[in-house]
This record gives sequence, C-alpha cells and structure tokens, in this order.
Amino acid sequence: MGETRKMIIDGETYVLVPEDVYEDLIDSLEAQAIMARVRAGEETWPSELVEELMETDSRIRTYRKYRGLTGSELAEVAGISQPHLSDIENGKKTGSVDVLKRIAAALRVDLDDLVL
Repeated sequence: MGETRKMIIDGETYVLVPEDVYEDLIDSLEAQAIMARVRAGEETWPSELVEELMETDSRIRTYRKYRGLTGSELAEVAGISQPHLSDIENGKKTGSVDVLKRIAAALRVDLDDLVL
C-alpha cells in the first residue's frame, strides 16, 4: 500500500492516497455491493450464458434452454401454442407485447432481456 497523507483545506481534513490505492478501494466497495445483492437473492448469470445471449438470434430460445424448458413447457406456462412460440423463437413472428411479457415472466427475466 502506498503512502497516505492528511491535508487540511479550509478547516476540513482530507486524506491523500495514491491513485492505485484509491482505485482498489473503489473496486472493493463495488464488489461488496455486488456480493450483498447476490446474498439477498439477486440472480447472477454464468459467462457462457452472457456470451450466448450476445451471439444468439433468439434470446427467448437461449433463456428457455438455460432454464431447462422445452418449447412445449414454455408455451404452456406462457399460455400460447407451441407453434406460436416456435414462430417467435425463429423470427417468423414478433409476438405481441402481452405475449412477450408472459414469456419473460415464465423465463423469470425482464421483458427488456428478451427484446434488446
């Protein structure tokens, strides 16, 4: 750890630290905040899923497979037919906002996660 110094400016005490120490402190605080959210139950995504989401032509299919659901299972939970879901996954249909909301709820993701 680098040398720290105290300075008084206009009656206020300030601590001067090297930039790398400051950056380490900020990184540590951000990591603690992230870990608190994870401990509180926030879901995290494995890097493989994130990479697939960036490359896929169907985010719905990617999330469906990640959740371990078949097309029929997802369609049933979302209240749509399996062929309709297939058309949406394959880009043949866009799906109404209502249908996409139900699919997102069934996949336990935000609507924004599906339609980026």
